[in-house]
Amino acid sequence: MELRDIEIFLTLAEELHFGRTAERLHVSQARVSQAISKQERQIGAALFDRTSRRVALTPIGRRLREDLQQAYDLLREGLARAQAAGQGTDRTLRLGVFGHAGHELQPLVDAFRARHPGGDVQFSEVTGGDPFAALRAGEADGHVLWLPVAEPDLSVGPTVLTSGRVLAVAEGHPLAERGSASLEDLADNHVIDLGPRAPDYWVASMVPFRTPLGSRVPRGPIARTFHEILALVAAGHCVHPLGEIAARYNRPPGIVFVPLTDAPALQFALIWPSGIDNPAIRALARTAADLGPIVLDAPHGA
Repeated sequence: MELRDIEIFLTLAEELHFGRTAERLHVSQARVSQAISKQERQIGAALFDRTSRRVALTPIGRRLREDLQQAYDLLREGLARAQAAGQGTDRTLRLGVFGHAGHELQPLVDAFRARHPGGDVQFSEVTGGDPFAALRAGEADGHVLWLPVAEPDLSVGPTVLTSGRVLAVAEGHPLAERGSASLEDLADNHVIDLGPRAPDYWVASMVPFRTPLGSRVPRGPIARTFHEILALVAAGHCVHPLGEIAARYNRPPGIVFVPLTDAPALQFALIWPSGIDNPAIRALARTAADLGPIVLDAPHGA
């Protein structure tokens, strides 16, 4: 019995319908009938009871399905592992993310593992003060960063996550009592300065240098990491816009996250070094493109 005939038999045993089996396998219905008839001649017994209204497995057919399914699954898994090894996708990718974003990206990781046996993703933390350093040093295979990223040595892949925004403020701050904030409110407060290693164009997409009405947004003090930002906010030295994930996974004492109601959604994309041949990161990008972006909404209250 050829592998394609086994696949036809097992699919028909699941669907119990010749038309649906043919459609699922992208073959003609006649091809399905021919394969089953050939198998029944070889075995010398009917595998299916067929009438004009229904298709059902015979006892011999049920036993054959049980015997073949396990072997077929093992064969497919072996072929998939060999293909992954041949394509270079059977490896663990080092992927940099902000904070707890790895939790939200689990559907992407699961889909990547399912498509590429032996492939996996290990998360590390990206710092906003130097977002591209680990990529350029070869310490990470890819990062998930908010857009835009316009670096000549880095490739920008599909969007993997979209997120609303929140403003981190100290408890007792007037915006905490109000329960929401707008971009215009930034002009009345200092925001974090991420330092010279974070490009201005990239920082501005999260924290604008001017409000929509043109008021300057004061910058300072300096912080490099997420936890440094939270410490300065809690001390009342500044406020700072963040992705909604910060509010979803963190409840630090002394800080309130309020929705930043007029800020556009953040788009996070997969980024990797352009000059390195990495089949696994390209396979992850294809998986992400097929899966589509994961959408997070900003909270409606503090």
